Order: sequence, then C-alpha cells, then structure tokens
Amino acid sequence: MCVTRCGPAYTMTAMTSTAAAGPRDPVTLPPVPHGATASRLEWELLPPMTRRLVEDRFGTTVVEARSAGAGYTPGLASVLVGANGRTMFLKAASKKAQRPFAAAYAEEIRKLRSLPSGLPIPRLLWSHEDDLWVLLALEHVDGVNPVRPWSPLELDRCLDTLQLLAQTLTPPPIHLRTFAEEFADMVGCWDHVRRTSPDWPHLEEAAALAADLGRATAGNTLVHTDARDDNFLLPPSGRAYLCDWNFPVRGAAWIDTVSLLMTASGDGMDADALLASRAMTRNVAADDIDTVLALFCGYFLERRDQPSPYSSPYLRRHQDWCAEACWAWLARRRGWS
Repeated sequence: MCVTRCGPAYTMTAMTSTAAAGPRDPVTLPPVPHGATASRLEWELLPPMTRRLVEDRFGTTVVEARSAGAGYTPGLASVLVGANGRTMFLKAASKKAQRPFAAAYAEEIRKLRSLPSGLPIPRLLWSHEDDLWVLLALEHVDGVNPVRPWSPLELDRCLDTLQLLAQTLTPPPIHLRTFAEEFADMVGCWDHVRRTSPDWPHLEEAAALAADLGRATAGNTLVHTDARDDNFLLPPSGRAYLCDWNFPVRGAAWIDTVSLLMTASGDGMDADALLASRAMTRNVAADDIDTVLALFCGYFLERRDQPSPYSSPYLRRHQDWCAEACWAWLARRRGWS
C-alpha cells in the first residue's frame, strides 16, 4: 500500500481511465510482470564520491551490483558484491531528483533503528544522509521473492512471518500514528468513483464500509502497511523476511494479513478459508475485514486512473489489478452480484 502513496510526486505520462468500465475479473487483466516491475537507479550511475563513500563503509571494492527487479519505486536497490566476497543490500535516493523516495528511505532508517533485534527483518548495517543523498545498507538475505500466482507453501511462510511480527510488535516499540489517521484520506477516494463510475454496483454501501475505518482498524500493534509479495524474501529454509519498513502505523494486528490475502484471493486462492484457518484472523468481525477491503478498493480505483509515472511503468497496472482483486473478494464476501 504505502509505496504507492509516493505516486503524486512522480513524473507523469498521460492518464488512461479504467474506472468507467465497471468491475472486471482480475484473471482477464493484463498480467503484472512480477519480479520485473521496477525502473531503478543503477550503481554505476551514482556519483563517484558517493560510490567511494559506500566502498569505504563496505570495506572493499564493489565488483558486482545486482539491481532488484521487483517493486514500484525508482531508488537504487541493489545487492553489492565486494572483491573480498562480502555482500550487502544498498538502497539510495537523491534528495534533489528523487525527493519523496529519499524522504521514504530516511524514514525507513529511523524505523529500522527502533525495531528489536531477532525479527525476520533485514538488519540495518549502516546509513548515511547528507545534503544530496540518503543511503542505507542492509544485510543481504539470500532469498527470493515469492512466485506469483501464489503457492500455498510460500504464502503460509509469509503469513507465519506476519503473525510473528504482530505478536512481537504489540505494543509498538515507538510512537506511531494510527492506521485510521494515516489513511483517512482514502475514504474520499470513493468520491472519485462517484464522479467517474456513478453506476458502480453497491457504491454507497462500499463507501459507507470504508468510512468506518476508525473503529474497524483500532488496535495497538505495529502494522507494516506494505505486506506485498515483492516485499518478502524467502530463504531456502526458515522464516520469510519482510522488507521495506518505511511507513508502519499502529492498528489492528490482522490488517497486514488481510492485505496480503487480497493478492492471494486475486490469484484464485480461497482467502476466506485462509482467514478462518489463521489465529490472527479467525475471530475478527466480518464487517471489520470488509471495511479494510472497501478502503483499499476505493484507493486502488482512484489511483489506477492517475497519470502513469515514467519512473514506475507498471504501477498503474498493479493498482488496476489490485482494485479488481479487492472488489471481487469484497463482493463475494458481501453477496453482491
């Protein structure tokens, strides 16, 4: 979710409206090329002085840089390999050319420093911020993103990680805005649907559900807010790692699980059966889950109609797919035809 909220600051291409078409089956949409969605700054394009700073902190010369293909932001995100065989994961963004992403990286540094050790989170090794750049170096996790469509085994590993994180980070170790405070503006996204698709089925019911987010999402757990497949890394064995800790909030412990299961539902899995099987979600009121789905759906319906960023060519396609996947699951749950 949160990575897309940097969208208005991107350089834009032309707008293409899709909302007026009405709900569609996500299976019929153009596929998102998972693992190859990013258009990123490359290591070789960093200023020489910045590369030297990184190598000084790394303790070796960089002989290989492998850019992450997944994600929707343009900042550098590369596995660096040193001449001595050491590895690390470097993120970097220019404060001038990539201002919102530099700010997000700076926020991630602050959040990572506040989290307890021993969690399935890539460890912050060091960071650097000056007038021009924000850099953060993380431990390199030898793992891969989950394959899409989801497999049951990989999804279970990611859900297990979300459960562990929710249990450990209740209460949050730092002061955070609530989920309702951070995402209150999403309720207004249904106004966009009213303007562009006034015949959208059950529009007012969905908007009313979304408006109840303050009550439905209340809680005292740290919520990651961006639990997507491309933010998980799966080592050969053990727990899945959750990356990108830019914008956590405080809220209900089950929100990240529902967010992840929205993508599983869109891939054809029985998300409601998974909700019922999980300790994190089996006793959550159905209307509360539907409130979050309605909130996400309105957001994605509005976002997919915005101009497409040059720096993230697949972002709107991703949001279009999420809008339809979210609506399809919500409509099934509510019995809406």
